[in-house]
Order: sequence, then C-alpha cells, then structure tokens
Amino acid sequence: MEKIPAYSPTEESGRKKFALPVDSEHKATEFRLFSVAAPHMRAFHLSWISFFACFVSTFAAPPLLPIIRDDLDLTATEIGNAGIAAVSGAVFARVAMGSACDLFGPRLASAALTLLTAPAVYCSSIASGPSTFLLVRFFTGFSLATFVSTQFWMSSLFSAPVVGTANGVAGGWGNLGGGATQLIMPIGFELILKMGSDKFTAWRIAFFIPGLFQMLCAYGIFFLGQDLPDGNYAQLHKSGDKHKDKFGKVLYHAVTNYRGWILALTYGYCFGVELAIDNIIAQYFYDRFNVSLHTAGIIAASFGLANFFSRPGGGMLSDIVARRYGMRGRLWALWSVQTLGGIFCIILGKVGTLGVSVAVMLIFSVFVQAACGLTFGVVPFVSRRSLGIISGMTGAGGNVGAVITQVIFFRGSRYTTEKGIMLMGVMIIACTSVITLIHFPQWGGMFTKPSKGKTEEDYYLSEWSEAEKEKGFHKASLKFSENSRHEGGRRVGITESPDTHK
Repeated sequence: MEKIPAYSPTEESGRKKFALPVDSEHKATEFRLFSVAAPHMRAFHLSWISFFACFVSTFAAPPLLPIIRDDLDLTATEIGNAGIAAVSGAVFARVAMGSACDLFGPRLASAALTLLTAPAVYCSSIASGPSTFLLVRFFTGFSLATFVSTQFWMSSLFSAPVVGTANGVAGGWGNLGGGATQLIMPIGFELILKMGSDKFTAWRIAFFIPGLFQMLCAYGIFFLGQDLPDGNYAQLHKSGDKHKDKFGKVLYHAVTNYRGWILALTYGYCFGVELAIDNIIAQYFYDRFNVSLHTAGIIAASFGLANFFSRPGGGMLSDIVARRYGMRGRLWALWSVQTLGGIFCIILGKVGTLGVSVAVMLIFSVFVQAACGLTFGVVPFVSRRSLGIISGMTGAGGNVGAVITQVIFFRGSRYTTEKGIMLMGVMIIACTSVITLIHFPQWGGMFTKPSKGKTEEDYYLSEWSEAEKEKGFHKASLKFSENSRHEGGRRVGITESPDTHK
C-alpha cells in the first residue's frame, strides 16, 4: 500500500515549514512522542497534561472518601449520588465543548473550561454537608469535557495513518489522572497530617493541590497552544483562510449521522465503565477485603495507571489493523477488545480473593481502556465537517454510560458492589454488539462490503450544499477525502482523485 504523500519540512521555500512531515492539510504524518515541536507535538503535550489535571481534580474525592464521609456524615446513597453528579455534569458540557471546538477552536475552548472549573475544585475544601459536597463534585466534573477538545485537537493536527495513535496516547495519558489521583491525594493528605493538621482539616487543604495544577494548565494552553497547523481559528477566520461555519448546519450533519450515536452508546460501556470504576474501586477494596486506605489507594491507582499503555495501545492497534484491513479492521478490533473487556468484568465480580481480584482487575482495565483508544480510531472518520460535535456526542456517551451504570448498579443497597460489577460486564457485552451495524458506504462494515461505486469524496462532500461548494467551503473536506483513502484497506492505493484541486 502506498503511503499518503508527505511534504518534507523543508520541501519548498514558499511553503510553511514544520518540524514534522505533513500531508496536504498540513497534518503531521508521523507521531514523535518525545518531540515538543510546535504546533503538532506541543499541542499534544499541552492537551494530555491539561486533561490529566482535570481527571485528577474530578476524582480527587474518592481516595479520601473514608475520611470525608466521617467528617460530613455521608450515607452510602449520598456518596453514590455525589459520584453520579461528578460524571453527569460533563454530559452536556461535552456536547457543548464539541460545538465550541467546531466554532472557536480547541485551544480557546479547552483553556476556558479548564480555568472556569478550577474554582469548584477549591470550593471542595469548604464543603459542609451532603448537598455542598454533591455540588462541588458536579461542577468539577464539567472539566472532563476537555477530553473532547483533546481528541478534536489531535484529529485536527495528525493525519489519518497516525490519528488513532495520537488520540489514544493523548486520551490515555490524560486518563492517567484517574489513577494518579488515587496516589496524589492520599500522599498529600498524609503530608499535611505530618505538618500538624488534624485529619478533618487535612483533606480540605489537600484539594488546593489539584486546583492549582488545573489553573496552571489552563494558562499553558492559552498562551502556548495553536488550534491548527496554519494558525488559530480567529486568525484564519480573519484572513479568510478558514470558512466560519454555521452552527445549525454543523449540528444537523452530526445528529443525522447514525454512526455517531452508535459510537456514543458503545463508548458509554468502555469509558463510562472506567469512570464508574474510578468512583467505586478504592472503597470496594477497602470495605470488602479490609485493606488500609493507603493500600486501597494503590490498588485503585493501578486501574487508572494502566492508561499509560492500554489506551494508547488501543489507538495504535486501530492504526495497525487499518494499514491492512482499513476501516473494517478498526471496527472488528473495537468490537473484539471491548467484548473481552466485558467478559473480564464479569469474572471480576465473581472472584472473591484479594490477589485474584487485583489480577483480574488489571486485565480488565487493559481491555476496557484499549477499547476507548480504539473508539477514537474510528471517530475522526465519521464526519469531517462536524468532527467536534461527533467527538462531543461520543464523549458525552461515556458520561451517560457512567451515570446509568452508577444509578443502576452502585447507588444505594439494591446490589452488592461485586454483583453490580458482574452485571456491568453483561451490559458491556450487550451494548458493544451494535458496532456490527456501522457501515461506511465507501469502506463497508464488519459484515458488509463497500457500496458499489461510492468514494470518499461522495461521503465527505455530501455534507456541503452545491452553493457552499461553489464558494469553495468544501476544500478541506476534499483534502481529507484524499488523505483518508487508505481506510479502504490494501484493496486500494492512495491515488489522487481527478477533481482534487477543483
């Protein structure tokens, strides 16, 4: 298979120069993890670090819950409600973030939300009862919508052959915050205790750690980031190099694309499950196996810290199978890995010894997190014009899945936690089956072949009216069609369409 034509960083004196080789949209065709070159790799590092900070903030409370619940006299139901609030706040925020990315760019959207939610983190230190505790967790949870800007940003800067890897590593390393906070908060708490504070004051002071981290990340994105390879949205709109799209049309092409809704559902049972586990896992091991708070934190941290390699691995796997099997390979890999995650989730709910439970939890974490990376190996190809809202819908689906799972299985005393975990695994398998319904006319689906005579141009240019095409608004979609042709698998090479430059 031929590779997408890449422009050398120094190919033409009149062409803008980049540190990485780029395609016709100036998206990087290589992913160099240890580079900080602007704009591609600098944006990558800014995005995952800021998302990491937001994850730390959102899940800063669970590792300290045994202390917080004694201080605020929280019942099991009130703790469950607060956990639901933490992930439900981001449902609408993620859809809104997708729209903001489409209209204003990921840099401004991400920096604004990260900064605006930081006060809620600080206010956690003054929670005085169940209601205020629920409210601060709810508003802090809005920050998880930065996931959408992270994925949108990577899809805007990296070309099709490496976009799964870029999305997987950025999302995975950001999600590490869910595991890291299980270590950061107890360590911070212990240090504050040693400085002479009592335990009911120490947990409150500890919340200043994630709050300050989140603020610094917001300023870093705003001052150091760049929306697109060629500049920021505001500059490109002003110069006329980028069409300022209409929200109504962007929204229409997102909500009428059934593939986005299917991916939102399935993402609810990989990322949504991950959020649910982040909320309950430390307390589960603390209560069921009578381990110390510190030990429970370490076990819980290991679940989230698997994101260091598991979600990036999912993104890389998506790109690897696509080189030979195209989009159909991406869909098969997603279904297989997420279904296996459901099977190991069922086993986790069944085992009853500490050592085996930890081992199964780690295997389960690898599969469920890899499925998240595999999902966002598919998302960038669903729509070119409405990428932000499609990303937001999918991301919001993750939070909806977390809320539904938390309400059904982990709220109150209807089910024991271990029974809830087992039933959650059954739900993962059932909801993942709908991936079989996804069909791209130009590439096919898991069990279906491509529609006869359909091309990438037919699919992506269908989002533009004839009047818009006459004004040249569709040119970015045309370039994207060129650079996505390899998604047909090895049956096609990357050749230039005869009307590419019209």
